[in-house]
Amino acid sequence: MTSAPDGGAAAPLARRLGAGGAVVIGLGSMIGAGVFAAFAPAARAAGAGLLIGLAVAAVVAYCNATSSARLAARYPESGGTYVYGRERLGPFWGHLAGWGFVVGKTASCAAMALTVAAYALPQADRPARTALAVTVVLALTAVNYLGVQKSVWLTKVIVAVTLVVLTLAVLAALTGGAASAGNLTPFPGGDLGGVLQSAGLLFFAFAGYARVATLGEEVRDPSRTIPRAIPVALGITLVVYALVAVAALAALGPDRLAAATDPLAAAAAAGSWDWLVPVVRVGAVVAALGSLLALVLGVSRTTLAMARDGHLPRALSAVHPRFHVPHRAEVAVGVAVAVLVSVVDLRGAIGFSSFAVLVYYAIANAAAWTLTRAERRPPRVVPAVGLLGCLVLAAALPTASVLAGAAVLALGAAVWAVRTRPWSPRT
Repeated sequence: MTSAPDGGAAAPLARRLGAGGAVVIGLGSMIGAGVFAAFAPAARAAGAGLLIGLAVAAVVAYCNATSSARLAARYPESGGTYVYGRERLGPFWGHLAGWGFVVGKTASCAAMALTVAAYALPQADRPARTALAVTVVLALTAVNYLGVQKSVWLTKVIVAVTLVVLTLAVLAALTGGAASAGNLTPFPGGDLGGVLQSAGLLFFAFAGYARVATLGEEVRDPSRTIPRAIPVALGITLVVYALVAVAALAALGPDRLAAATDPLAAAAAAGSWDWLVPVVRVGAVVAALGSLLALVLGVSRTTLAMARDGHLPRALSAVHPRFHVPHRAEVAVGVAVAVLVSVVDLRGAIGFSSFAVLVYYAIANAAAWTLTRAERRPPRVVPAVGLLGCLVLAAALPTASVLAGAAVLALGAAVWAVRTRPWSPRT
């Protein structure tokens, strides 16, 4: 590892996170804005078949989680699949994974910030919502800058509030008088392509479990903590999502759920608990804040790892001597997201991000396949199913998302080719 003149690049991150904190980071990444928004497009793709899509997404997520956990225990450093791809498959695959993660998750950060603004100021014009989104991004960047412990503390509060709101929304949907088993039909509804597309869209809401892996340098006893924290966080999230999906379908039915812009608020309003709608809206804002907090945290850590290896400017690899965080990477990511929310309409960002993240995890599964028994590799079926599942779900996403994601990944490959050309002054 190359040291910066001030020694910042070589300084290690502080290992402050235990198993509980790591689980909270995973929950904060998964149980976020996705659960308030993802079920409507999934219902448009598959109707009541979104329940099958949810199960498919969970299976792929479990395989990815298991592969990521074994790799993270083997390589407990910041960067996630960027590191795993580099070490197991070669520098190009590490670069492509890191590129996909940073670009895709930066778009997700912008989408979360815009979600906060849309729910908080539903009647405001776009300049006012944009100003709020930028303010939110800068404020959470400052929280992350001050150290991961403060981020974990805030994430615990956000996760608790979100779970309470989701519980109330489920109770309102199931007991408010509008729920009916007939609303779950036709089941499964939709064709195989629609079910797979719903799984790809719902996978977006699961993708946060690997945030624990990207925090590898900040977790105590990573060989034990990471493999335990990831499946626990994933299991809790799956139970929550299944309850929410069934409740929303039972209260609204596939067609009304597909048409809803705020599906959980609509499910609550369908019964006699309409007073809960403002609470659900506030919960969506809080959840989006939690997602944004964790996303900025994870993107900055992958930026740190890529900067250390020269795939991004090395100045971004500095670690703050007091707060022990990659402060320049944190600021760079925050500024990039703030610029995006200021100038770009990211309504299609969810599909684009899903494509990039699925490719990212496909590389993780390919890397896990190369682990040996001595390195505690998972059963071979796990990375095989994970790799195939990621590729199939990525291809099943809306055409515009597939084309945009493929174009961005091709750009990343082109950057790699230019950077490593034989006559490059960097080599």
